[in-house]
Amino acid sequence: MRVLIVTAVPAERDAVVRGIGATAPEVAELPVPGGMIHRLSPVPPAGPPLTVDVLAAGVGPAAAAAGTAAALTAAAVARTPYDLAVSAGIGGGFTTARPSATARPTAEQPAPAQSAPARLGSIVVADAIVAADLGAETPDGFTAVTDLGFGTVEHLPPAPLVAAVAEATDAVRGTVLTVSTVTGSAERAAELLRRHPHAAAEAMEGFGVAEAAAAQSVPALEVRAISNAVGPRDRAAWRIGEALEALTSTFGTIAPLLGTWTLDPEGTRQ
Repeated sequence: MRVLIVTAVPAERDAVVRGIGATAPEVAELPVPGGMIHRLSPVPPAGPPLTVDVLAAGVGPAAAAAGTAAALTAAAVARTPYDLAVSAGIGGGFTTARPSATARPTAEQPAPAQSAPARLGSIVVADAIVAADLGAETPDGFTAVTDLGFGTVEHLPPAPLVAAVAEATDAVRGTVLTVSTVTGSAERAAELLRRHPHAAAEAMEGFGVAEAAAAQSVPALEVRAISNAVGPRDRAAWRIGEALEALTSTFGTIAPLLGTWTLDPEGTRQ
């Protein structure tokens, strides 16, 4: 089992490495086209051996897609393909509770009365990874690229993995929006929530990672530690250090899950 974790910046990469390294201290640094991966080999409680590679690919969806594609392709060419790609890092949270109508009920997970807000220092795991500003402005407002007849704007992570990670970390489940321009006003935050009422967090790389992974039929996951509220920029209120610590703790907890979620009793992908 091989997992690629992609962050934007080295501080996020190092936070992930510290978390996984708590049970797998051996770290090798290996070059890939355009970057350097940190390799760890935590021991899963069951299933095949686990290799985790962590890459800081750069800020924004284009850098994330390019770095992810390069690492996935290098692994495929070496005949050691990845089984999962994870976008990880800090992000902004939609910090008000969302009504039950915004939940994504399933047979296994009925809709709750309210979806929990993504508070500072909390963890969000994406049940949908959505490109929130990929499209066109029209006289009637924003139009997604899919409504123009092109491409896609959403990738869905594997539901069993989302559930397992959320349960293990007490994470908020919801849509994580990918934006090329971080929200800086209450008006834009409200507009994003109007268009994406399931949104729990916003970041800049998840859709890029997921799009590159989908091109090679690799499932994707996104995990965000909340460092600030989505809305007016207030640097004094940011909690970047706290969010990085939460990221470390989360990956220390979920590393074993990354090596076992794909196997059912017959050994087929879930």
